[in-house]
Amino acid sequence: MVSGVTVKDVSAHAFVRAYAAHLKKTGNLPVPAWTEYAKTGAFKELSPNDPDWFYTRCASIARHIYLRGNVGVGALTKLHGGRYRRGSRPSIHADGAGGVARRALQALEKIGILEKDKNGGRKISSVGQRTLDRISIRVAKESSPVADQE
Repeated sequence: MVSGVTVKDVSAHAFVRAYAAHLKKTGNLPVPAWTEYAKTGAFKELSPNDPDWFYTRCASIARHIYLRGNVGVGALTKLHGGRYRRGSRPSIHADGAGGVARRALQALEKIGILEKDKNGGRKISSVGQRTLDRISIRVAKESSPVADQE
């Protein structure tokens, strides 16, 4: 039994994958209809290949807000930004789509994972912290070398 494991103790990639699968399986997360056609930033040429990219983005945002509190849309657009290639000129940083970040925050807030902070931005709720810790315990059990021997 792995106890006392938090989101900080497991691999970020494994946690985001597991939490995205959890969000999709529960079916509580309201996914906007436009996600099939949307790009995730102005610097992108195409929309994401994964049809379930919104679940992955929401899981990534929930993990980021778990690790740092008081995160708003602006911080998330910087986080999910990327390199804007300008041909022969040097590349520059471009922010991600603000609408995607805003809708992901609203969706996570609707299911009770996040709540608005009095100082601005969003923070993790007690229900959200419990849920994310439960997922991280499951990820730790799956990746544990002791589990492979049993």
